[in-house]
Formats: sequence, C-alpha cells, structure tokens
Amino acid sequence: MSIEKNIVAIGGGGFGRITKEKKIERYILSLSNKDKPNICFIPTATGDNDAYKVNYYDVFTKFNCNPTHIDFFKRTMDLSSHISKQDIVFVGGGNTKSMLAVWRDWGLDNILQEAYNSGVVMSGVSAGAICWFEKGITDSWADDLAVMECMGFVDGICCPHYDEEPERRPFVKKVLENNTIDHCLGVEGNCALHMKDGVPFKAINFGSNKNSYMVTHTEGDVLEKSFERIDI
Repeated sequence: MSIEKNIVAIGGGGFGRITKEKKIERYILSLSNKDKPNICFIPTATGDNDAYKVNYYDVFTKFNCNPTHIDFFKRTMDLSSHISKQDIVFVGGGNTKSMLAVWRDWGLDNILQEAYNSGVVMSGVSAGAICWFEKGITDSWADDLAVMECMGFVDGICCPHYDEEPERRPFVKKVLENNTIDHCLGVEGNCALHMKDGVPFKAINFGSNKNSYMVTHTEGDVLEKSFERIDI
C-alpha cells in the first residue's frame, strides 16, 4: 500500500492573522485521518515570535489535537525524535532564506524530508508554503522579490500572496518573460494549494472567491489557469 503524501501551501491568512475562522486549520487536521493528531508548529521564519505561538495555541487547543512547537532561538529539543511523533507539521511565515539557513544547519530539512516521505502532512503559510517546493518567490531581501532555491520535496515554483501584494503579479510576469522560470504556482491569500503525491490536487478557498493558478508564458502572453477548487 502506497503512502499518500500531502502538502498544504497557504498563500496568506490563517491563524497568523485571524484566530476565529479556523477553516484552513480544520482542513489540514482532517488530512491526518487521526482522531487526535499530533501537530507541530515551526515559527523559525519570524525568529520564533512569541505572539505567533500564542495565536497557534489559541486556535489549535480548541481542536481535538496535540499541539506542540519547535524553538530554535532558545534551547532546542531533539528534532528527529519530536518530528517522528508528529502527524502534521505547520510552518509559519516570515523570512524564508533565514529560516532555511537555520534548518539546514540543524539538519531539520533532512528530518522533514523523511517525515514527508513517511506520510506526515506538511503545511504552512507564505515562507511555510514555498519551502516545500523546488523554488519559491520570496521577499526575504528588503530591496526586491527574488526566486530562491527551497527544499524541493515537490517540483514547482510557488508564489504566495499572489493577489495580496501588488508587486507579486508583475514580478512573476517579469521572471516568466525573461525565462528565469518557466511556470509559477500562484496562490492567493485566504487560499491554499493542496499538493497530493507531488502534484497539484485542488485549490482550497477559505476566503471570498480565492484561487490558485498555474501561471505560464506563451507567445508573449502570461496565462493564468485556475486549479479545480474546493470551498470550505
């Protein structure tokens, strides 16, 4: 029996902004197929921001699950042991480049790869959305957006906040036209792209008519093809 692999890449929103809705959080928990799943929050991209962790526990303690988190800027637990006990990992937003540098130094990237291969649900928002892909479009640098190498659990180039930040669409258009990239998975705010077994499965709309797109460049035109969508 093959192991189903799931990644939920959120373009923006969720408990980092609003704690009362809980729609996408409920969807992610459902993917574990466990009555009381273990979920681990990794807020490295914000430097382990305390308020972010408060929001996380405020939301997930209201579900039938076992929420924990990992700190890197205080004393750090045994990462391999802790991740091996999880059903779901949720990665917060922030600075992707700094986050991945910390993870790689600690070996967490390899630990997460093993967990993903064993069927642990991977999820996250913004930095926590793009990190799973081959490449992502990030604002980790102050002066401009950039295309950066990520962990490569799945193929593709992911851009979160596709409709939320006015510079995102023009940047994607530019890097498509100059052949820096050949496609982009654009994920709007209050929407997630659910990757199943390494390929796009559905867009998950938890806002107001939000979507995710396969963005390509053909014969001088930038084309956006929306994915089949689930409204939750």
